[in-house]
Amino acid sequence: MLKEIIISIQSYHHAHQFIVKNRLWKWILIPGLIYCFLFLAGMYLFWTSSNTFIEYILLKTGVKAWLDQTHDSWISFAFILGQIMLRLVMLLFYFSLFKYLFLIIGSPVFAYLSEKTESIMEGKEYPFNLRNLLKDIMRATRIALRNLLWQSVYLLSILIISLVPVVGWIAPLFALFVECYYFGFSMLDYSSERNRLSASQSIDFIGRHKGLAIGNGIVFYMIHFVPIIGWIMAPTYAVIAATLSLLTARKKQVIIN
Repeated sequence: MLKEIIISIQSYHHAHQFIVKNRLWKWILIPGLIYCFLFLAGMYLFWTSSNTFIEYILLKTGVKAWLDQTHDSWISFAFILGQIMLRLVMLLFYFSLFKYLFLIIGSPVFAYLSEKTESIMEGKEYPFNLRNLLKDIMRATRIALRNLLWQSVYLLSILIISLVPVVGWIAPLFALFVECYYFGFSMLDYSSERNRLSASQSIDFIGRHKGLAIGNGIVFYMIHFVPIIGWIMAPTYAVIAATLSLLTARKKQVIIN
């Protein structure tokens, strides 16, 4: 898995070189600006609702009243850290919801970019077929909804764990790895789609090569630390990097179909 993660991370550098060489900037800007807008809207929604949610949980569970009566500084400190961890897990949950919305909206562009990347790298031609494109969009939507369902189950479980003092402090780390895996899964599935793997075959294949998915998701999230420019570049860089990582892994015989 470690070798796959390294290949996937290195593929972002190769993706940048590929984009510059083949002048794909217009395919970066249009979906990138839409993604940037949705990202800002999602973060605004998060900050305006997370405080209310946490206060509601503390009041309903009686924790707030108990803390008001307790004057132990260590207990108060532990619960403050717990609230921070809870907020981080919630942030990832919010992020995943708007991310899947964008993946569904942007599926035609992402499918095209993945196809164009492999076409250039492998010297293959993929003739345009409207019927296949519509089928691919429907498949991408089903995969996105499937991943959203499973990721939500995992994140809700982690959200409950984050309420437990001390133990909940590591919850955001688990939530981040879940996020990275399922995002990378969606990026890699465009290649599976093009190679006519069924949804179940794609799930099995990517499940056996989790490192490629996790590595792709890790860099995708790291790019978000660069405001605006990173938010614009993140989604399209991710799909091109995912395609290149699969090609590289096959050439190095890291993966077996």
